[in-house]
Amino acid sequence: MRLVVGFAPGGGTDVMARALAQAMTESTGQTFIVDNKPGASGNVSAAEVARAAPDGYTILVAPTSVETANPYLFKSELLPSRDLSPVMGIGRMQMYVVARPTIEAQDLKELIAQAKAQPGKLTYASAGTGTPPHLAGELFKQSTATFVTHVPYRGSAPALQDVMAGHADFVFDPGIAFPHIRSGRVKLLAVASERKSPFFPEAPTYADLGIKNASLDIWFGVWSPNNLPAPVAERLSREIAKALASPTLKERFNSLGAEPVALENAAFRKLLADEGKTLSALIRDRKIVLE
Repeated sequence: MRLVVGFAPGGGTDVMARALAQAMTESTGQTFIVDNKPGASGNVSAAEVARAAPDGYTILVAPTSVETANPYLFKSELLPSRDLSPVMGIGRMQMYVVARPTIEAQDLKELIAQAKAQPGKLTYASAGTGTPPHLAGELFKQSTATFVTHVPYRGSAPALQDVMAGHADFVFDPGIAFPHIRSGRVKLLAVASERKSPFFPEAPTYADLGIKNASLDIWFGVWSPNNLPAPVAERLSREIAKALASPTLKERFNSLGAEPVALENAAFRKLLADEGKTLSALIRDRKIVLE
């Protein structure tokens, strides 16, 4: 059975998929392998699964952005909400507002005040235009009525490196900054979510700070080709949920700053619909385009 991943080996989605494949192989006795098909922020892999036979032997493991953001960022004949069937959510990764160590602001409220006092002077780095960290930044700016200059990079690691070096002021980090937060090389100002972080429970959330309509957790899930027989879909969901309860899988997810969450089909579909509504409006209103 193939778990198709739209990103190169070693990235967060790939590591999650490999942990899931290993846990499912151990629990079922069947062989589950990860097949990397990188390109177009996951669109290449989604198209591969959309073309596959609906027999349960080929599924997509991807961030929800493949359905909730990509259709509004890319010109493509693929429409995941039409051409694929959601199976279930498998995990969540929060983002963290992380600032250079020399920044004057001691907390997020002070950062917002600074941004309002000096529009455009502060800069935030991102993993690239249209990525979840960029969209989180635009939601933050929209919610707080601030103007902060966006500086896109090719990935979260170089964006974080330039924040640590003081070349950018802050970043919406998807978890790779954890060791640098603990060592004091960057300042953790807040969790860019309404939920407390299991990794930094003392950090204030958007809910704590009264920031509304800006939360954007990065969710991951599984999709199948359309017309998967109901008994096959139900068994697949059961086996995925069982795998997500594995302590080894939880440890692998936690190493990425992620949590395994078995989000059943109805709840996963609602998440996709809600996130798609938010991100499509944001991309349109902020005129976000990929060069």
